[in-house]
Amino acid sequence: MFKKHNNLNTNNKKIKLSLKTGDKVQVLSGKDRGKQGKIIAVSPKEQKVIVEGVNIVSKHVKPRRAGEEGGIVKAESALYACKVQLVCPNCNKTTRVAHKFLEDGTKKRCCKKCDQVI
Repeated sequence: MFKKHNNLNTNNKKIKLSLKTGDKVQVLSGKDRGKQGKIIAVSPKEQKVIVEGVNIVSKHVKPRRAGEEGGIVKAESALYACKVQLVCPNCNKTTRVAHKFLEDGTKKRCCKKCDQVI
């Protein structure tokens, strides 16, 4: 019937995102194109990120306890990670992420444009 989705691609390798919580990103497509914000949460399994101040949706909330108010609440919704691109803190440009091994043997993320460690 239906195939169960998981976080493995066709070669049975684990999918990894080059984005992390706290990174500054810019939205590439959609209704919020061009907006920049900080990543609040990352979900590698779904390949989605939640960006501060971007993709705002209205949620209808019911009061759960006596005395609590319900109503319509504005909240950020998840975006696919492929729709956002990292903004380099050094050169302040949108860039892809490169990986570099330093002299001490650690692997770090680098900017493709200015070649600085992010």
